[in-house]
Amino acid sequence: MKKITCLLFIMTMSVVFAQKRNIPTDTTVVTTNSTIINGKTIPYTATTGTQPVWNGKGEPIATLFYTYYERNDIKNRANRPLIISFNGGPGSASVWMHIAYTGPKILNIDDEGFPVQPYGIKDNPNSVLDVADIVYVNPVNTAYSRMIEDKDGKLPDRDMFFGINADIKYLAEWINTFVTRKNRWESPKYIIGESYGGTRVMGLANELQSSQWMYLNGVIMVSPADYKLYNTGQPVYSSLNLPYFTAAAWYHKALPQALQEKDLLDILPEAEDFAINTLMPAIAKGGFISDKEKNTIAEKMAYYSGLGKTAILQNNLDIPTSFFWKELLRHKTGQTIGRLDSRYLGIDKRETGDSPDYSPELTTWNHAFAPAINYYIREYLNFKTDTKYNLFGSVHPWDNRNNDTRDELRQAMAQNPYLKVLIQSGYYDGATTYFGAKYTMWQVDPSGKMKDRFTFKGYRSGHMMYLRNEDLKTANNDIREFIKNSLSNGKPAKYD
Repeated sequence: MKKITCLLFIMTMSVVFAQKRNIPTDTTVVTTNSTIINGKTIPYTATTGTQPVWNGKGEPIATLFYTYYERNDIKNRANRPLIISFNGGPGSASVWMHIAYTGPKILNIDDEGFPVQPYGIKDNPNSVLDVADIVYVNPVNTAYSRMIEDKDGKLPDRDMFFGINADIKYLAEWINTFVTRKNRWESPKYIIGESYGGTRVMGLANELQSSQWMYLNGVIMVSPADYKLYNTGQPVYSSLNLPYFTAAAWYHKALPQALQEKDLLDILPEAEDFAINTLMPAIAKGGFISDKEKNTIAEKMAYYSGLGKTAILQNNLDIPTSFFWKELLRHKTGQTIGRLDSRYLGIDKRETGDSPDYSPELTTWNHAFAPAINYYIREYLNFKTDTKYNLFGSVHPWDNRNNDTRDELRQAMAQNPYLKVLIQSGYYDGATTYFGAKYTMWQVDPSGKMKDRFTFKGYRSGHMMYLRNEDLKTANNDIREFIKNSLSNGKPAKYD
């Protein structure tokens, strides 16, 4: 009898192990709900599911998981804006803005963005769902999105998905299918991307227009990552970090009293001017700068950064951001500051060294986001699967070659007089700095003929500025205002 029981157990286990955690290729789950936004009840339908990516033969090669919120008391959607939302990474799920920024539900966190237990979600009284419908799209290998095996059990070539241009190409095709299925071709359309998503939406603006014949009203870049900037020569990239150093040092009360007693927004223009007009050409001189000029620059850098003059000279005026995160409080509290949000503090094993052991802000955010999104999708949106939800998925190596996304945005704007751009950045973001975002904005249109169609907004927080409750409200209102100002209102798309 014992042998039979054992055999049955082994047979049962073999069946379980033989099963695969497959995600459905094409499916939807629909739920209805309501929320209160700006004091008004907003009823909505949430559609969550998967939609295929097809190859040239019409065969599914991947499926993308998405969540689509549609206000359901709107009779005519021809004038109802649609926002298509991405996060970045590359390799990040569209979870961050979904349940912390623009969606109808947000994380259970404190007013400054720190996690609290029990983990979970709550209503978002600041969501832009009152003025626009929103779809959150997860690229391949993020969230529940996956590649699909062919009939022989082989996965498609990774090069079809994991690179700047491949990513833009297949996502544009996917958006076309989504807009067609949801009957949204008449609607004003906006794409929003955070971090690497900034690079993505710059390229998507032109790809949608040139290959899918889909014209946008707006592109929104949240804390954009511009790889053209990161690959620029060091005098440019290094000097553009200085205003961020000023902001982070001001927050931690590490600046000289003359600056510390002023408001942040009063001192940043000084730091910006110094960075562009003095520091950048000084770094460009390299080792041929005179000792006198080098010492003068180092003193002024110390003034605006909170770092010691000696440390600045030891780095030849070229301060790596990782060194700044380690050094700023080294001789005060011995703590490190966060990369993506420098308001956050960390504790390293040793106070010595050139860079922090970890990113305290990211580990803090993962506390709250991972439990909340898994719970929300299953219990609120009623989408159930054994497939693992990837906050960050396997997408590397990522092909960064032939990055022309800046010029692609410029071309899309030149050919589409309706198209406007909003950039949102946190002053305490040390990864994709606010001044770097301004620089990107300046470089998109070298002619300056379209500069009145760009808007920049800064916030007193970091990369995910919306985690701070005050900025959550302000940033959503800035999106509302941007949508209002970019609607055509019956005007023809032409240059006067």
